[in-house]
Amino acid sequence: MNWRDFWNGNHAIYVNDRHRMLHYDRIAKDIAGMVERPDACVLDHGCGEASAAELVAARCATLCLYDQAPNVQEKLRLKFSRNPRVQVLSTHGLEALPDASLDLVVANSLLQYLTYAECEQLLDFWHAKLKADGKLVLADLIPPDNSPVSDARALLHFGWQGGFLFSAMSGLVATFFSNYRKLRQELGLTHYTAQDAATLLAAHGFTCTQAASNIGHNQARMCFVGRKQ
Repeated sequence: MNWRDFWNGNHAIYVNDRHRMLHYDRIAKDIAGMVERPDACVLDHGCGEASAAELVAARCATLCLYDQAPNVQEKLRLKFSRNPRVQVLSTHGLEALPDASLDLVVANSLLQYLTYAECEQLLDFWHAKLKADGKLVLADLIPPDNSPVSDARALLHFGWQGGFLFSAMSGLVATFFSNYRKLRQELGLTHYTAQDAATLLAAHGFTCTQAASNIGHNQARMCFVGRKQ
């Protein structure tokens, strides 16, 4: 199994439906706050289930959702088929996006599952697809000193705030015996320092600024904003 197979299948990364709902609601609100004008074309690359994407679509003209997992793509198409502002892209559809057509690209909780070489390929792709004044947001990057304990602490705090603390506690036990933990041990996650992010972005034609806060609930992870140079 690889990370694509994991996200394409059934998994227990969310401890219950309330966790799932609050997770995507928080992410959608954070992304919506990054949309700078109502006529914007936005790409959420590696969007996952994106169950609250309507919140983002309401702030822009077009929201393109892309996830590499085919099963996730199909769920997205079923959910958003009646929303004219939301386009669910296949891999072919993603590659066919016109150059210089996007105002905002968001890659949240994506780069940790990719190699540095894969990340560099995507940076070149995003650079081509963004308009001259376009913005790239790389969120949920994991610093080298991050640990599963830090992630567990963030989940428990989120569970306490969201009213699912006890489910979060039992979910952590389930995660310990899950495929996610095994894959994290076998495949690992890619880590970035702030300097790593700045160097990568600069090498592919972007400026780099670290955002004051991360997208989502885990503020032990980092978010960077790139602009085309």
